[in-house]
Amino acid sequence: MDSRYAASLQQLEEQGRLRTLRPLEKGESGPFALWNDAKLLNLTSNDYLGIGRNKGLQDQFYARYGNKKEQYGLAAASSRLLAGDSFPAHALEKDISLAYGSEKALLFNSGYHANIGILPALCGKNDLILSDKLNHASIHDGLTLSRAAHKRYRHKDYAQLRTLLARHRNQVDQVVIVSETIFSMDGDMADLQELVALKKEFNAMLYLDEAHAVGVRGTRGLGQAEESGILADVDLLVGTFGKALASIGAYVCCSHDICAYLVNHSRSFIFTTALPPVTLHWNRFVFNLIADMDAERSHLQTLSDRLRLELEKSTIKTGGSSNIIPVLIGDDRKALAMAESMRTHGFLIFPVRPPAVPEGTARFRLSLSSDMQWRDLQPLVPAIKAADVEGKQ
Repeated sequence: MDSRYAASLQQLEEQGRLRTLRPLEKGESGPFALWNDAKLLNLTSNDYLGIGRNKGLQDQFYARYGNKKEQYGLAAASSRLLAGDSFPAHALEKDISLAYGSEKALLFNSGYHANIGILPALCGKNDLILSDKLNHASIHDGLTLSRAAHKRYRHKDYAQLRTLLARHRNQVDQVVIVSETIFSMDGDMADLQELVALKKEFNAMLYLDEAHAVGVRGTRGLGQAEESGILADVDLLVGTFGKALASIGAYVCCSHDICAYLVNHSRSFIFTTALPPVTLHWNRFVFNLIADMDAERSHLQTLSDRLRLELEKSTIKTGGSSNIIPVLIGDDRKALAMAESMRTHGFLIFPVRPPAVPEGTARFRLSLSSDMQWRDLQPLVPAIKAADVEGKQ
């Protein structure tokens, strides 16, 4: 039987798509990592605000709790519906709901758990889910697990979305429109005003995944919905701790009734061990920090705009408008070769290839963080051009 899997792995390697695990050592400080004893600028991490690399913040966190060892419990050892619920979990959920102005917030163990658990719980066989084609894989998996019908509209094609709503709304009990706010592989943003207008026109629910916007967008770092002024119009807002907040876990902001319904029906919430106490305390600590990190957000956007402009001036294919900056390459094997070349120039970049992105669109996904400086990024564009030449040889 193993020969079947070996042949598949061989095919992936020939295509330039074989994935392997690569342990990294973090640098002592700043946005660097050690790769084969070389100090490289890490352009692959989602630590957008540098919180995970900030030793000072970690010292503050541990100093705050002193010798209260119960705060550092390493395991919940049970699901929340059994013995794994805790006061720190409820305190964090309350802080989140107050910040967003929502009736309730509910924790999940990751963004993946949220996206595979919420839609299947809320949507039945007489419902319809309309999802942006470039939404994250976890959302697509949630669609598959749901008993509801689902259709994917072309990326940010709201005219097609409107056509689908007009065609199907009266044939189903409920419609849910699902979109990321900042798309994870392209770094572009959904038109939230347009999505809200469509939600209202067709009496639909709006589900927004803010995974890559929490921390880096909005005056208080609550995401793109806050920045766009439409928080009150979002029925289900999913945020994560695993990106800019440098931890693990996720949450959904929703109504009281939906929260209670998810507690009773969301399988990825019910049938999993709760987050450990130390994680809950850290999540609450960093969540309450981000409101005061506007300087970091501004610096990050300035860096991102400048780098994107330099790429465009050098005729390097790019896109988006966030701190996620794609460099479009196309061929999988070339992307792999160019990534190896970039490491010789001092940059840690791993290529993104199908199925994470559509066929023929292999790329670098440059993730900038607020603890970078322009001097760190200035050599990047010449290095990409050099790697492109080397990749063609």
